[in-house]
Amino acid sequence: MDYMQRQKRVRQLAKKVNQQRKRQALKIDILCNDFIGAQRNFINKLDTIAFAAHFYESLLGTNDISTLFYTAGKLIKQKIIDVNMAFILRKTDNFELHILENDEPITLDKQRLENCFTNELVNDICKANKVCSLDDLFAMGMGGNPTWLNKISAVTIPIARSGLSAGFILLYRSSKNKITKAEINHISAVTGGLYKAISSCKVLSNASD
Repeated sequence: MDYMQRQKRVRQLAKKVNQQRKRQALKIDILCNDFIGAQRNFINKLDTIAFAAHFYESLLGTNDISTLFYTAGKLIKQKIIDVNMAFILRKTDNFELHILENDEPITLDKQRLENCFTNELVNDICKANKVCSLDDLFAMGMGGNPTWLNKISAVTIPIARSGLSAGFILLYRSSKNKITKAEINHISAVTGGLYKAISSCKVLSNASD
């Protein structure tokens, strides 16, 4: 074997080794990314569990619906920063609106998204019984100032248990700080218990009347 052939074989071998190293490095990167992603998901789940535990503990013993919503609203606002929110409960011919008063921020030119809701829209949201985005609300016929609505990020999260909807939680803030999937998951984790607490408060209220 002459010198040129040996050089060619060495280059081929080096190329093969480099290719193997690149494939190995890619596999390691994928494994690391998967591990980091799994760890992040695990931490988020732990955070959600901790929030739910604190939320339920704080509501224990509450038998007045106004106090219930005040406490629940405070906890949600502590978890989701700079959010405007309301609890909207379904009724036969109307709906109940519960807002945390004297609790900033209500920015966005002091307009409130709650004013865009009608009884028909509330019923449609409750029938959907799912997390609804602003686009979903538009599709259901929600009206309002388009210029203002384009400046916000909003979701409704059903207050439901076993497929039964009592209403929903409305969350909104500036579109510059969109409501995240993780934040939605945090709140969704406590709505089943909130439904039960609302039902208990109504039973106690009816019993005392």
